[in-house]
Amino acid sequence: MIEAIVKFLLAYLIGTIMGGQVVGALRGGVDLRQHGSGNVGATNALRTQGKGFALAVLLIDVGKGIAASLLLPLLAWPWTEAQPWPQDWQAYACGVGVALGHCYPVWYRFQGGKGVATLAGVFGALLPAALPWLLGGFIVVTILSGYVALASVSAAVLALFYIACIDARGALSAAGAFTAAMTLLVVWKHRENLLRIARGQEHRFEKARLLHRWLSR
Repeated sequence: MIEAIVKFLLAYLIGTIMGGQVVGALRGGVDLRQHGSGNVGATNALRTQGKGFALAVLLIDVGKGIAASLLLPLLAWPWTEAQPWPQDWQAYACGVGVALGHCYPVWYRFQGGKGVATLAGVFGALLPAALPWLLGGFIVVTILSGYVALASVSAAVLALFYIACIDARGALSAAGAFTAAMTLLVVWKHRENLLRIARGQEHRFEKARLLHRWLSR
C-alpha cells in the first residue's frame, strides 16, 4: 500500500510539469494563462501561439501520461509489504495521479489543464485498445461540431463504453474503475464549457469543422 501511495505521489508530481508552461518558458516567457481562454493545454496553445507551439505542448502532456503510468509501476520497491498492490492497480493509480497533477498542479495554485492529452497518454500505455475509441470520438465530434470540450467529453464517454460493454474486463474491473473515474474527471473539468455550449456561448474551433466548411461551399 505504501508503495502505491508513493508512486501515486510521484505520478502527481510528474503531472504538474505543465507542457504549456515549459514550452512558454522556452519561447521567451509566453504564459498561456494570459492568452485566449487562459488554459495551459494544447488547444489554447494552437489558437493563440500556432501549430509548432501546440504540438510541443501536446507531446509533453501526452508523454508524461505515458511515462508516469508505464514506467513508475516498474520501479523496484526496496521494502517488502505484507499485501502489495498488484502492478496493474499500481499502474492505474499512477494514471490517476498524473491526471490529477495536470488538472490540479500544486505549483500553479491547483489551476491546471483539462487533462485530456495526459489521459490520452495514459490510455495509450495502459488501455491501447480503448485509444482508437477515444481518439475517434474526439476527432469525429470536433469535425462535426467544432466544440473541443464536447469532443473531449465524448471521447471519454466512448472509452468508458468500450471498457464497460466490449472489453472482456468489463466495468467491474481495475480498468473499468479507472476509466469511470477519469470520465467523471473529464466531465467535471469541462462542466463550464458544456454549460456555455447549452447557452450557445462556447467558442467553436471553426477551422476543425471540416464537414460544415465542405457543405458551405
